[in-house]
Amino acid sequence: MKLPKLIITDIDGVWTDGGMYYDQHGNELKKFNTYDSAGVLYAKILKIPVVIITGEDTQIVKKRADKLKIEHLFQGVKDKVAIVQKLTTDLQISFEDCAFIGDDINDVKLLELVGFSAAPKNAAVYIKKRVHYITKLKGGKGAFRDFVEHILAENNMLEIVINEAVKGFEKPV
Repeated sequence: MKLPKLIITDIDGVWTDGGMYYDQHGNELKKFNTYDSAGVLYAKILKIPVVIITGEDTQIVKKRADKLKIEHLFQGVKDKVAIVQKLTTDLQISFEDCAFIGDDINDVKLLELVGFSAAPKNAAVYIKKRVHYITKLKGGKGAFRDFVEHILAENNMLEIVINEAVKGFEKPV
C-alpha cells in the first residue's frame, strides 16, 4: 500500500459509536473520542488533507471539524463518490490515491473505488467483506486513529510521525 494523497472519512459509526442521542429538548448530541484527533494530527504532519463526508448535517460535526481545523467538510451528502470525484479532479489525483474509512451501506461505492479502504471493527459484515483493512477498534473508540496509524505503519512512517507529533508537545526549558 502506498501513502495516500487524501484521507477520507465518514463520521457516524467511525468517529462516533453510531448512536443518535437526544436531550430532553430534542437537541441531538454526539460523542466523539479524542483519540481520533491524533489521526488528524498525523495526517497534518505529512500534509495529507483529511476530508469528512457524511450523510448527516449537524452543527456538532462542524464544531468538531472546526476544532481540529479540518478544512474539507461535506455534510448532508447522498453521493459521496461525486464529492470525491470533484476533489480528485481539483487536486489532480486519482481514486487510487485516496484512502477511505466508512461503516455502512452509503459508503459501499466509495469503499470499492479508493486505493485503500477500511471499516471499523463493529461495521456491518457486508461492509467488512469489501475493505482492505478492519480496524482493531470500534467506531467511536478510536477507529479513525487506528486507520491512519495502520496506513503509516504499512509505509514505515508511524514512528517518524509519532516522534514529530511528540515534538509539538515539548516545551522549551
